[in-house]
Amino acid sequence: MVFLGHTGAVEPANNRSEKLLRPSVVQQKVTNGYLAMGAVEGEATIRTVVDTARLTGNSPFGTILKTVAI
Repeated sequence: MVFLGHTGAVEPANNRSEKLLRPSVVQQKVTNGYLAMGAVEGEATIRTVVDTARLTGNSPFGTILKTVAI
């Protein structure tokens, strides 16, 4: 157990990752899943950009605009 040697640096549980995945799981349940693989990949891409922007303290909308403007 590597995290025991690095007290405070590594979380012993994976709660943060599971909390980040929860909105995707709820979305799938509410909409009865996805009919096209492209829809799954598209949502995964957008969620990745939005979640990364939030984690780094940036505006998700601004990050998407910068990405599209390239």
